[in-house]
Amino acid sequence: MIAMRALRDADRRTARVEYLMPQGSGAARWARRLTRSFLAGRPGEAADAELVVSELVTNANRAAVGRCRMSLCLEAGELTVAVQDDGPGLPALKPASESAESGRGIALVHALAHHWSVEPHPRGGKTVRAVFAPS
Repeated sequence: MIAMRALRDADRRTARVEYLMPQGSGAARWARRLTRSFLAGRPGEAADAELVVSELVTNANRAAVGRCRMSLCLEAGELTVAVQDDGPGLPALKPASESAESGRGIALVHALAHHWSVEPHPRGGKTVRAVFAPS
């Protein structure tokens, strides 16, 4: 089940949605679909954002005990993607070996987003944000 909350101001310069993502292997697919829908009419931004949400939601599902939350915010042309989970540990940018089958997700986020950050929560878990500059 996916819960959604959306806010839009009167002149549509700001839009924000938040989703409670399902657990399991289908979560990344839902994240891509929801991001594509949110960014309808902005195909240039959607492709990179879909890759990033897929990586972040996949990582959150692997790390979390419970379900993760994904939010998308478009304000003044800038897109912010945030994924919150309750899992321990913080993602870090590190080189992946050529033979590694995983470990490239944060490098992909780093390459595609204008900037990204990790905010640890005092009671455990974290929020990972990726910001895309206006095109």
